[in-house]
Amino acid sequence: MPQEPDDALRTRIADELPEVAEIGDPALQRGVIEAWALALSRSSFSSIRDIPPSGNPGSMTLTRGDQTDHIRGVTRLAMRMAEEMGALNPEMAINRDIVIAGGLCHDVGKPWEFDPENRRRWEASPRATGLPSIRHPGYGLHLCFLAGLPEEVAHIAGAHSGEGELLVRSLECTIVHLADIGYWTMALAGGLIRPETVSSKYRRPIVL
Repeated sequence: MPQEPDDALRTRIADELPEVAEIGDPALQRGVIEAWALALSRSSFSSIRDIPPSGNPGSMTLTRGDQTDHIRGVTRLAMRMAEEMGALNPEMAINRDIVIAGGLCHDVGKPWEFDPENRRRWEASPRATGLPSIRHPGYGLHLCFLAGLPEEVAHIAGAHSGEGELLVRSLECTIVHLADIGYWTMALAGGLIRPETVSSKYRRPIVL
């Protein structure tokens, strides 16, 4: 049964994702932490660090580290891209807070999709439940709304991956999407992905 998030969990999340302090809006900071608190409390994971460092279960797995390395890496890449594009093109009016919150929450649905209990249940009866029943972008969008985050952040969680090919991504979502793709592509080129887990999506030719 889902547990109610407590302050100890929220403090742990803030420690694991220090970039949350870069968000200027205190309400948005709290929303990011709450979304992750809800995600973890509804899973068998007690920490973001407990989640394997993979893009999808068993796919694109880092040779070291944990899920915080990916989430923080994508967020930091997105921040730098937003800053540089914004400096060169101020008329773009990139919302930095939304970029950071979206980067931190883009994979907030992973505790659901990666949960060992869920994996066993889905694999036992994919005809009944699907496999998975919902991918992490869809569940992440749900969590963002549940945590009271704005539509702009929920959109990034829901559309940063393949699901985003079915709609028009916002500017901030496009930045996070490219940071996510870039993170995995650079990690692969740099020898940071376990060879047996490389997804066909990242084998040449790469199609964005």
